[in-house]
Amino acid sequence: MRSALIIGVGQFGSHIAKRMSKLHCEVMAVDINEDRINAILPYVTNAQIGDSTNSAFMESLGIPDFDVCIVTISGNFQNSLETTALLKELGARSVISRAQNDVQQKFLLRNGADETVYPEKLTALRLATRAASDSILDYIQMDKNLSIYEMRVPREWEGKNLIELDIRKKYQLNIIAMRSGKELTLPTPNTELHEGDDVLVIGSLRDIQKCFKL
Repeated sequence: MRSALIIGVGQFGSHIAKRMSKLHCEVMAVDINEDRINAILPYVTNAQIGDSTNSAFMESLGIPDFDVCIVTISGNFQNSLETTALLKELGARSVISRAQNDVQQKFLLRNGADETVYPEKLTALRLATRAASDSILDYIQMDKNLSIYEMRVPREWEGKNLIELDIRKKYQLNIIAMRSGKELTLPTPNTELHEGDDVLVIGSLRDIQKCFKL
Protein backbone atom coordinates (compact mmCIF):
# COMPACT_ATOMS: atom_id res chain seq x y z
CA MET A 1 0.00 0.00 0.00
CA ARG A 2 1.49 3.31 -1.09
CA SER A 3 1.48 6.34 1.15
CA ALA A 4 1.05 9.93 0.03
CA LEU A 5 1.36 13.34 1.64
CA ILE A 6 -0.83 15.92 -0.09
CA ILE A 7 -0.12 19.54 0.76
CA GLY A 8 -2.91 21.91 -0.14
CA VAL A 9 -6.41 20.45 -0.31
CA GLY A 10 -8.29 23.00 -2.34
CA GLN A 11 -10.37 21.73 -5.24
CA PHE A 12 -7.46 20.16 -7.12
CA GLY A 13 -5.75 18.68 -4.07
CA SER A 14 -8.98 17.28 -2.63
CA HIS A 15 -9.74 15.47 -5.90
CA ILE A 16 -6.30 13.84 -5.75
CA ALA A 17 -6.72 12.90 -2.09
CA LYS A 18 -10.14 11.31 -2.63
CA ARG A 19 -9.01 9.39 -5.70
CA MET A 20 -5.88 8.05 -4.03
CA SER A 21 -7.92 6.97 -1.03
CA LYS A 22 -10.26 5.03 -3.33
CA LEU A 23 -7.17 3.37 -4.79
CA HIS A 24 -6.34 2.12 -1.29
CA CYS A 25 -3.47 4.49 -0.61
CA GLU A 26 -2.71 5.84 2.84
CA VAL A 27 -3.20 9.59 2.46
CA MET A 28 -2.23 12.39 4.82
CA ALA A 29 -3.58 15.82 3.93
CA VAL A 30 -2.06 19.09 5.10
CA ASP A 31 -3.49 22.57 4.71
CA ILE A 32 -3.28 25.82 6.64
CA ASN A 33 -7.04 26.27 6.28
CA GLU A 34 -9.07 24.52 8.99
CA ASP A 35 -12.27 24.37 6.90
CA ARG A 36 -10.48 22.52 4.11
CA ILE A 37 -9.01 20.02 6.56
CA ASN A 38 -12.42 19.39 8.13
CA ALA A 39 -13.91 18.84 4.66
CA ILE A 40 -11.28 16.32 3.55
CA LEU A 41 -10.91 14.45 6.85
CA PRO A 42 -13.62 11.82 6.12
CA TYR A 43 -11.83 10.79 2.92
CA VAL A 44 -8.20 10.43 4.07
CA THR A 45 -6.19 8.43 6.59
CA ASN A 46 -5.06 11.52 8.48
CA ALA A 47 -5.16 15.30 8.13
CA GLN A 48 -3.38 18.14 9.88
CA ILE A 49 -3.65 21.90 9.96
CA GLY A 50 -0.25 23.45 9.52
CA ASP A 51 2.13 25.72 7.63
CA SER A 52 4.02 23.69 5.03
CA THR A 53 6.85 26.26 4.98
CA ASN A 54 7.54 25.66 8.67
CA SER A 55 10.49 23.30 8.96
CA ALA A 56 9.66 22.03 12.46
CA PHE A 57 6.06 21.23 11.55
CA MET A 58 7.04 19.46 8.34
CA GLU A 59 9.77 17.44 10.05
CA SER A 60 7.19 16.20 12.57
CA LEU A 61 5.25 14.56 9.72
CA GLY A 62 8.03 12.06 8.95
CA ILE A 63 8.56 13.14 5.34
CA PRO A 64 10.90 10.24 4.36
CA ASP A 65 8.16 7.73 5.26
CA PHE A 66 5.89 8.80 2.39
CA ASP A 67 6.23 7.20 -1.03
CA VAL A 68 5.22 10.46 -2.71
CA CYS A 69 4.63 14.06 -1.63
CA ILE A 70 2.27 16.12 -3.78
CA VAL A 71 2.24 19.92 -3.50
CA THR A 72 -1.01 21.36 -4.85
CA ILE A 73 -0.85 24.84 -3.33
CA SER A 74 -2.42 27.45 -5.62
CA GLY A 75 -2.49 31.23 -5.41
CA ASN A 76 0.79 31.54 -3.51
CA PHE A 77 3.73 30.41 -5.58
CA GLN A 78 6.30 31.45 -2.97
CA ASN A 79 4.78 29.00 -0.48
CA SER A 80 4.64 26.29 -3.12
CA LEU A 81 8.30 26.81 -4.01
CA GLU A 82 9.43 26.88 -0.38
CA THR A 83 7.40 23.78 0.43
CA THR A 84 8.85 21.90 -2.53
CA ALA A 85 12.43 22.77 -1.55
CA LEU A 86 11.79 21.94 2.12
CA LEU A 87 10.37 18.52 1.28
CA LYS A 88 13.56 17.59 -0.55
CA GLU A 89 15.71 18.93 2.29
CA LEU A 90 13.77 16.72 4.71
CA GLY A 91 14.38 13.60 2.62
CA ALA A 92 11.25 13.25 0.50
CA ARG A 93 11.53 10.28 -1.86
CA SER A 94 9.46 11.84 -4.64
CA VAL A 95 7.99 15.34 -4.93
CA ILE A 96 5.31 16.29 -7.45
CA SER A 97 4.40 19.98 -7.50
CA ARG A 98 1.62 21.90 -9.19
CA ALA A 99 2.64 24.66 -11.62
CA GLN A 100 0.34 27.32 -13.03
CA ASN A 101 2.60 28.56 -15.82
CA ASP A 102 5.84 27.68 -17.62
CA VAL A 103 8.01 29.89 -15.41
CA GLN A 104 6.71 28.25 -12.23
CA GLN A 105 7.34 24.85 -13.76
CA LYS A 106 11.01 25.69 -14.37
CA PHE A 107 11.57 27.06 -10.86
CA LEU A 108 9.88 24.10 -9.18
CA LEU A 109 12.03 21.61 -11.11
CA ARG A 110 15.16 23.55 -10.20
CA ASN A 111 14.24 23.66 -6.53
CA GLY A 112 13.48 20.06 -5.72
CA ALA A 113 10.42 18.90 -7.66
CA ASP A 114 10.96 15.53 -9.33
CA GLU A 115 7.91 16.17 -11.48
CA THR A 116 5.40 18.95 -12.08
CA VAL A 117 1.75 18.91 -13.02
CA TYR A 118 0.22 21.76 -15.00
CA PRO A 119 -3.56 21.08 -14.93
CA GLU A 120 -4.66 24.30 -16.63
CA LYS A 121 -2.34 23.69 -19.59
CA LEU A 122 -3.32 20.02 -19.90
CA THR A 123 -7.02 20.92 -19.83
CA ALA A 124 -6.51 23.64 -22.44
CA LEU A 125 -4.57 21.31 -24.75
CA ARG A 126 -7.18 18.59 -24.40
CA LEU A 127 -10.07 20.96 -25.11
CA ALA A 128 -8.32 22.59 -28.08
CA THR A 129 -7.44 19.22 -29.61
CA ARG A 130 -10.99 17.89 -29.27
CA ALA A 131 -12.51 21.09 -30.64
CA ALA A 132 -10.18 21.17 -33.65
CA SER A 133 -11.86 18.25 -35.44
CA ASP A 134 -15.08 16.25 -35.33
CA SER A 135 -12.93 13.13 -35.78
CA ILE A 136 -11.11 13.58 -32.46
CA LEU A 137 -13.26 12.51 -29.53
CA ASP A 138 -10.65 12.61 -26.78
CA TYR A 139 -6.95 13.14 -26.22
CA ILE A 140 -4.42 12.24 -23.52
CA GLN A 141 -0.86 13.52 -23.75
CA MET A 142 1.70 10.88 -22.75
CA ASP A 143 4.92 12.83 -23.33
CA LYS A 144 6.29 15.52 -25.64
CA ASN A 145 5.86 13.44 -28.79
CA LEU A 146 3.30 10.71 -28.13
CA SER A 147 -0.36 10.97 -27.19
CA ILE A 148 -3.41 8.74 -27.16
CA TYR A 149 -6.27 9.88 -29.39
CA GLU A 150 -9.80 8.53 -29.48
CA MET A 151 -10.78 8.79 -33.14
CA ARG A 152 -13.87 8.11 -35.19
CA VAL A 153 -13.34 5.29 -37.70
CA PRO A 154 -13.12 6.86 -41.19
CA ARG A 155 -15.67 5.79 -43.80
CA GLU A 156 -12.94 4.27 -45.99
CA TRP A 157 -12.00 1.84 -43.18
CA GLU A 158 -15.43 0.16 -43.31
CA GLY A 159 -15.12 -3.64 -43.11
CA LYS A 160 -11.30 -3.64 -43.06
CA ASN A 161 -9.23 -5.30 -40.39
CA LEU A 162 -6.02 -4.08 -38.76
CA ILE A 163 -3.84 -6.21 -41.03
CA GLU A 164 -5.39 -4.66 -44.14
CA LEU A 165 -5.11 -1.13 -42.81
CA ASP A 166 -1.49 -1.64 -41.65
CA ILE A 167 -1.35 1.86 -40.12
CA ARG A 168 1.59 0.86 -37.94
CA LYS A 169 3.80 0.46 -41.00
CA LYS A 170 2.29 3.30 -43.02
CA TYR A 171 1.93 5.94 -40.30
CA GLN A 172 3.83 4.70 -37.19
CA LEU A 173 0.53 4.52 -35.28
CA ASN A 174 -0.79 1.75 -33.03
CA ILE A 175 -4.47 1.01 -32.41
CA ILE A 176 -4.55 -0.07 -28.76
CA ALA A 177 -8.32 -0.36 -28.23
CA MET A 178 -11.63 0.10 -29.98
CA ARG A 179 -15.06 1.19 -28.83
CA SER A 180 -18.28 -0.14 -30.31
CA GLY A 181 -21.22 1.48 -28.59
CA LYS A 182 -20.29 1.72 -24.91
CA GLU A 183 -18.02 -1.34 -24.94
CA LEU A 184 -14.24 -0.87 -25.01
CA THR A 185 -12.31 -3.90 -26.27
CA LEU A 186 -8.79 -4.89 -27.28
CA PRO A 187 -8.66 -5.56 -31.04
CA THR A 188 -6.86 -8.47 -32.69
CA PRO A 189 -5.12 -8.21 -36.09
CA ASN A 190 -8.27 -9.70 -37.68
CA THR A 191 -10.74 -7.36 -35.98
CA GLU A 192 -12.90 -5.58 -38.55
CA LEU A 193 -13.64 -1.91 -38.11
CA HIS A 194 -16.91 -0.26 -39.03
CA GLU A 195 -18.13 3.28 -39.47
CA GLY A 196 -19.59 4.33 -36.15
CA ASP A 197 -16.85 2.60 -34.15
CA ASP A 198 -14.13 4.55 -32.36
CA VAL A 199 -10.47 3.61 -32.00
CA LEU A 200 -7.85 4.56 -29.43
CA VAL A 201 -4.64 5.29 -31.29
CA ILE A 202 -1.22 6.10 -29.86
CA GLY A 203 1.21 8.18 -31.90
CA SER A 204 2.34 11.69 -32.76
CA LEU A 205 -0.02 14.47 -33.80
CA ARG A 206 1.70 14.74 -37.19
CA ASP A 207 1.09 11.05 -37.94
CA ILE A 208 -2.50 11.27 -36.70
CA GLN A 209 -3.11 14.18 -39.06
CA LYS A 210 -1.66 12.23 -42.00
CA CYS A 211 -3.53 9.02 -41.27
CA PHE A 212 -6.94 10.59 -40.58
CA LYS A 213 -6.50 13.40 -43.14
CA LEU A 214 -7.04 16.19 -40.63
